[in-house]
Amino acid sequence: VPMDVETAFKALIQVGIPEKLYERTDKLSGGQQQRVAIARVLVQNPTAILADEPISSLDPERSREIMDILRQLSQDTGKTLVTSLHAIEFARSHYQRIIGLRQGRILFDTPAEALSDSMIAELYHLSR
Repeated sequence: VPMDVETAFKALIQVGIPEKLYERTDKLSGGQQQRVAIARVLVQNPTAILADEPISSLDPERSREIMDILRQLSQDTGKTLVTSLHAIEFARSHYQRIIGLRQGRILFDTPAEALSDSMIAELYHLSR
């Protein structure tokens, strides 16, 4: 087995879909496509992981699975994980620190357990 195939297979094992090694990504479900994207990150071995809206088009169960994989990947590798999310409940449950950005400016930078409903309301202009 060529080294690249073996490396890809190991990455797919880590994200729970080793049986998809020879599948075309356009034939995979949304959740499986996200897992393939995460496997690609594993193969590239970056210093930090950037995930831009990784769960935006997924159902709640697949969203939880993807968020669990990302969190576990960060914990297992010790790599910094930066994720942009609009799903506040997942940000609270899966991250230690939450930074609220609006129009390119930091509105708050707080531990997840300190994130208040009023901070979220201010971020999304809900208090008007």
